[in-house]
Amino acid sequence: MPATAPAGTATTGAARRGTVVVLIAMILVALNLRLAITSLGPLLDEVRTGLALSGLLAGVVTMLPALAFASVGAFTPWLVRRFSPPRLLVASMAALATGQLLRVTTSSAWLFVATSALALAGIAVANVLLPMLVRQYFPHRAGLVTGAYMMSLTIGASVSAGTAVPIAHAAGSWRAGLGFWALIAVAAAAFWVPVAWRDRRRPAATVVGATKQGTGLRPLARPGATAVIRPSRTRLGWLMAGFFGAQSFGAYAQMGWLAQVFRDAGFRPETAGLLLAGVTAVAVPIALLMPTLATRMSSLRPLVLGTAVASALSYAGLLWLPYQGALAWMVLLALGQGTFPLALAMIGLRARTGAGVVSLSAFTQSTGYLIAALGPLSVGLLYEQTGGWLVPIALLGVALLVQTGTGWAIARPRWIEDEAGTAPVSRPEPAGVPRPLRRRSGRSVGPRPGR
Repeated sequence: MPATAPAGTATTGAARRGTVVVLIAMILVALNLRLAITSLGPLLDEVRTGLALSGLLAGVVTMLPALAFASVGAFTPWLVRRFSPPRLLVASMAALATGQLLRVTTSSAWLFVATSALALAGIAVANVLLPMLVRQYFPHRAGLVTGAYMMSLTIGASVSAGTAVPIAHAAGSWRAGLGFWALIAVAAAAFWVPVAWRDRRRPAATVVGATKQGTGLRPLARPGATAVIRPSRTRLGWLMAGFFGAQSFGAYAQMGWLAQVFRDAGFRPETAGLLLAGVTAVAVPIALLMPTLATRMSSLRPLVLGTAVASALSYAGLLWLPYQGALAWMVLLALGQGTFPLALAMIGLRARTGAGVVSLSAFTQSTGYLIAALGPLSVGLLYEQTGGWLVPIALLGVALLVQTGTGWAIARPRWIEDEAGTAPVSRPEPAGVPRPLRRRSGRSVGPRPGR
C-alpha cells in the first residue's frame, strides 16, 4: 500500500501555500499604490496638451492623490464593518484598474479628473487596509511583511516614473504610458479573488487566516465585531495623524520640487531627474529594514530622532551646498524618508486588535494626507513669491519639528483601544514590545500602556 502523509502534514502544507498566496497578493496590491500617481508626473505636459487642461485643472490633478487618500480613506472603517477586507481589496483593485483604463480613453478634461479620482479611491481603500491585513495574517512577522510591501510600493513608484515616458514613446501616445499600469491592478485583484470567495462562504463573524480545513487561512475576529473605536477622540490618534501628516507634508513637497531645487543649483534637467529618482532608489532597502527594526525595539525614539537628523542635514545642505554635495543630500533625504515606513509600522504597533488597526490607520492616513496636500502647494507658492529656496525649505524645517515632536510622544508603547476606552476581545502584545512582568497573584507589575 502506498504511504499516505499524515493529516497534520497536509494541513500544514495547505496553510503554508495559503500564506504564500496572501503574501504575494499583498505585495501586488502594494505595487499598485503609487503606479497611477508617479506615471502621470513625467507625462503631465503631454496630458495637458492632449486634453487642453487648464492651469486650475492641472493643479487639481496634482493635489488629487492626497485629497482622495484623505476623503476616501476616512470611510474605509465603515466599509470594513460591512464587507470583509479581501472583498474590499478586490473591489479597490477593480476600481483602480477601471479608473486607469477609462481616463486614457476620454478626450474630456473633466472626465479625466473624475476617472483619476475613481482610480485613486481604490488606492485610498487599499492604503488603509494593508496595515490591518499585516496584523491579521502575519502577527509574528509584522515588521518583515510591512517592510516587504513598503519595498514593493517604493519599487512601483520608481519603475512607473522611469518607464512611463519610454512606454508612451514606444506606443506613440501618452495614453499607453498611463493605461499600461492597469494590468498590474488586474493581477492584484485576481490574486485576492480566491481569498474573497472562501471568505464569502464563512460565517460573518470571521475573516480569513489558516484553518484546519486546508485553506491556509485561520479564523480571526472581524474588525466590525468589536466596539467602534474613534481615534479622533484620543490623544494618540491626533499625535499619529500629526506625525504622519508632517512627514507626508515634507515628502510630497520633495517629490514635487526637489528636481527644481537641483536644476536651480546648476544641474541639467536629466541629471536633476536622476537625482530625484536616486532618492527613491536608496529608499528601497530602507523601506524593507525600517518596519523590522520598529517591531524589535521597545522604544522607537532612536528611529524618530535618526530620521529627523538626516532630514535636517539634507535641508541644510540643499540651502548652502546644493551642487557640491548633491549625492550626500540625496542619500540623507532617502534616510529621512524612512519616516514613512516607520509611520505605517507604528499604526500596527499602536493597536491591539484588527478594529483598532483599521480605525487608527484610516484616521491617521486620511487626516495626514489632508495635511500633505498643502505641502507641494505651499512650497510652490513660497518659491514663486520669494524667488529662492530659503523660505520654502524653512517651512519644511517647521514641518520636521512637528514630525519630531509628535513622533517622540508616540515612540513609547501605548494603544489606541486603551485611550478610546474600548474592551477588545483579546489583548495580544504588539510584536517587538516585551510583555510586562507578573506577580504570582497575576497582577502586572510592568509599565502601564501609554507611559
